[in-house]
Amino acid sequence: MTRSSPWALLPMLLFLALFIGSGVYYQLQGADFAFYKISAPVAILPAIVLALLLARGSINERVETFIKGCGDQTIVTMLLIFLLAGGFASMGKAIGGVEAAVHWSLELVPSMLVLPGLFVVTALMATAMGTSMGTIAAVAPIAVGLSDATGMALPLTVGTVMGGAMFGDNLSIISDTTIAATRTQGCSMKDKFRLNFRIALPAALLTLVWLFFQGSGEVPVEPMTSSLISVLPYAVVLILAVSGLNVLVVLLTGIFLSGVIGLINVPDYTVQQWSADIYAGYTGMQEILILSLLIGGLGALMKSEGGLNWIANQIDRFSRVAANSGNRRLGETSIVASVLLSNACTANNTVAILISGSLAKDIAERYQVDPRRSASLMDIASCVIQGILPYGAQMLLAASIAGLSPLMLVGSVGYCWALGLMLLLSVVLGWPRPAKQA
Repeated sequence: MTRSSPWALLPMLLFLALFIGSGVYYQLQGADFAFYKISAPVAILPAIVLALLLARGSINERVETFIKGCGDQTIVTMLLIFLLAGGFASMGKAIGGVEAAVHWSLELVPSMLVLPGLFVVTALMATAMGTSMGTIAAVAPIAVGLSDATGMALPLTVGTVMGGAMFGDNLSIISDTTIAATRTQGCSMKDKFRLNFRIALPAALLTLVWLFFQGSGEVPVEPMTSSLISVLPYAVVLILAVSGLNVLVVLLTGIFLSGVIGLINVPDYTVQQWSADIYAGYTGMQEILILSLLIGGLGALMKSEGGLNWIANQIDRFSRVAANSGNRRLGETSIVASVLLSNACTANNTVAILISGSLAKDIAERYQVDPRRSASLMDIASCVIQGILPYGAQMLLAASIAGLSPLMLVGSVGYCWALGLMLLLSVVLGWPRPAKQA
């Protein structure tokens, strides 16, 4: 018998209360760096203890479930990306690559178009790569450099990269979320893309207008002290990423090439310093590595005890009762809600779509929602929540590279908020509708 229990969700609620609540409390107290007072990897420990207490079976069985969640393939892949992204970001800074990339960006692009340009480049790269993680790893260091050089708010520049990365992740036909949504709903990728694009494009245009006004004003261009060759690792990483090469191989290539350029082009740069710079990048990822591991284990415990099944059952029950009214909006709202809630519990947009897929398909058939429409709504909903989730992998990676609390970035991912607005309008207005198939 499949377990279903609302109590299994309590650990996640406890974690959020401690993680977000402590930051708000210290902020109201006027403390500096309020959201750093209680570290997220520490705030999650009471939640893990509660999850272990609520779980069934022997203590060894509970711990084994937790460890399996920590060792999930998706989690391990994210951890490797975190490590290599940290190493690459540290190397780029050490050899002057970030400084050179920022200088030429400001030299060639009008100041009011710097932020819109950063969004467009990131969006195109993510669309070609099909992964937001690899895109953030490659471009976020440049966003940090732009903030240092121009005085623009760091959350704004990094949030711009986050938004562009989520745009591409949502639309790319090779993205995990696209594949999961189309397979679970039984439609083609190109049909789902067409519907997605009609919702995502207005959100992107709104974001570009907002970024244009955020970045208006003259930006001083400082004399460049780094050689142009320092930009080569970033250029190679972008080209390899767009070509479809595995993101781990791309980042390894970037680290190696940065080190070689450092040895050749930077005075007194040694292999020992190269090693130290890579390790410094690893160290900077410590917090998100620990938190990602623990979230993976916590999610596995909640899933095993029926927390996600309970959410699915409640949405299914609501949709069956509401189906008598014949209102398609309720069906589409149920589909969106199933993804949003599953994503909030798993902190993984692809996993959330896979978990919600069969329920969404059933609701879509009950309400006569076109499979193309259902797949589009699922993918967009997962993009919206994943892009603003403070404990999601994308937010943790961007925040770690920028040296910020994830909570400080949430409000700056303008694209995801604009996309959320367009998703709401889409459900309310029933637009766009798929073209009739021949």
